Amino acid sequence: MKTLIVTAHPDPESLTAGIAEQLRTALEPAEVEVADLAAEDFDPRFGAADRHSYRVGGEFSPDVLREHRRLDAADHLVLVFPVWWWSMPALLKGWVDRVFVNGWAFDVSAPDAEGGMRRNLGGLTIHLLLVAGDSASTYERHGYEQVLETQIGHGIVDYVGARRGATAWVHDSERDDDAGRRKAVEEAVAQVAAAVRGA
Repeated sequence: MKTLIVTAHPDPESLTAGIAEQLRTALEPAEVEVADLAAEDFDPRFGAADRHSYRVGGEFSPDVLREHRRLDAADHLVLVFPVWWWSMPALLKGWVDRVFVNGWAFDVSAPDAEGGMRRNLGGLTIHLLLVAGDSASTYERHGYEQVLETQIGHGIVDYVGARRGATAWVHDSERDDDAGRRKAVEEAVAQVAAAVRGA
């Protein structure tokens, strides 16, 4: 069983990067790969070549094919990212835009048994580990956790036919309480690791 951890933060010393590394360690000795999109200089721009690939359902660029190979080899995908403007960073959203495409993640021209669009990622479980600056009560009061669950869980995971895994939060990530932040990180990492190992 292999897990691919994908993270997107420009600072290699960030809490997000540290959490991804802590999760990698927690999942050992199982096979784990960490894809740091910023360090790898992944281009998130959905350009003319990507539009062509989407329309024909193939002819993917080499960088997208590399990501497909990584995901094809994985049983679990964990997205570890900071919540910016109540969403994922543009770098991670661009990765989803370019990688989870027609002809690989789904097929608009190849119906399933019920006549609907074929969703191709049924063998993949997708987990989320989100780093939030605000408190859990703020998220609850404004319904932001539900918004993100709809956007990512339904809008991406369900759309490509993958299985929903754990969703873990590190709230109040910018607080001065180092001990409280460490505890929140440990709990979130343990929740995701348990879900991966228990699947």
